[in-house]
Amino acid sequence: MKPPVRPPWHRRLAAWLPPPLRRMLLRFEGAIEVRVRQLALSLPAGAKTLDAGAGEGRYARLFAHCCYIGVDLGVGDLGWDYSRLDARADLERLPFRDACFAAALNVTVLEHVREPARVLAEIARVLRPGAPFLLIAPQEWEVHQAPHDYFRYTRYGLEWLLRQAGFVEVQIEPGGGFFTLLGRRLLDSVLFFQGGWRWMLFPLAAAVAGPAGVLLPYLDFLDREKRTTLGYLCLAKKSSGC
Repeated sequence: MKPPVRPPWHRRLAAWLPPPLRRMLLRFEGAIEVRVRQLALSLPAGAKTLDAGAGEGRYARLFAHCCYIGVDLGVGDLGWDYSRLDARADLERLPFRDACFAAALNVTVLEHVREPARVLAEIARVLRPGAPFLLIAPQEWEVHQAPHDYFRYTRYGLEWLLRQAGFVEVQIEPGGGFFTLLGRRLLDSVLFFQGGWRWMLFPLAAAVAGPAGVLLPYLDFLDREKRTTLGYLCLAKKSSGC
């Protein structure tokens, strides 16, 4: 049996950092949290909400006032606890009737499915007409949850997929620009100075890359088009004509 895979450094870091510092270091993750919270606050009490690819159910607490349903296939990470899922299922074949959910979210999951168009079509099928859907997908992330890591997306690819699946009013926002990405890569670079003799260089790498990684995102105002980004945050609605 393979040993459990350690979660990426940003997941481990987020577990013990205070929220303000966590948002400063992990800007994209902070933006994701804000969007998920906004979706949750927009829903009335009891709204049936699908978390498609819920993993360990990290967002369940934000939907405490809703009827939250977490679904995942449970194969992404050997170190995760999938025991709190409401259903283990393939997102290509959701075990729910048509138009039974008032909202849905799919957060950094679309890169892990082999048939993204089919998954989005399934999510659209189980949503009521006019229901909101929050989709977050990476563009410039490292390989993770291997071997179940298949795609990266541009904003144009995401919009095409969403509209093909029957979503309208598609809004797509980049999760930071070039300097946010560069800062993240500098923070990532510190990981190379671990193990054996490389530990000797770790303090120097942390002292140089750490402050630069924190400060560089403040230069994102220079990147107006933000064509280079960690990922995209998308909000859409199920077409009332579907």
